[in-house]
Amino acid sequence: MKSLLATLALTTALTLPGLAAARPVTMTTTLTQYGGDGAYLALYVTDAAGAYVGSLWMAGEKSKYYEHLSDWYRATGGDPAEINGITGASVGAGRTLEITLDLADALFDAGYTLHIDAAVEEMRDSPNEIAVPLTAAGAGTAVPGRRYIASFTYE
Repeated sequence: MKSLLATLALTTALTLPGLAAARPVTMTTTLTQYGGDGAYLALYVTDAAGAYVGSLWMAGEKSKYYEHLSDWYRATGGDPAEINGITGASVGAGRTLEITLDLADALFDAGYTLHIDAAVEEMRDSPNEIAVPLTAAGAGTAVPGRRYIASFTYE
């Protein structure tokens, strides 16, 4: 039930910012020149205990590839309802994905972590490519990824 309430609070902040104290947050993900097809990226949030709270964005529209975003897939059971309406195209090597979402103020400085899983066809999957605590102090600080992401920032 607690997870359900947290998910509801997250999705309410994303879809109805007037009902919850929220702020626009721009997330910028720049990929390396890894030399392959476009990357699928799953951006999602976990709580202080590591439990899945909700999905923020999915880059890549073909659901048959979602299982390669293994940490996100495990957390959600691969349920496409978790990303309904929050998807876009995969992101090419060397390209940048910039999205702006309204996130609940309650997500910051409260133990929540933003994760990004990455997968590229014919290349190794990269679960938990990025894991960054959502803090006010961390805004604007570039975080390097492990394989496909050159840098990630939120502001």
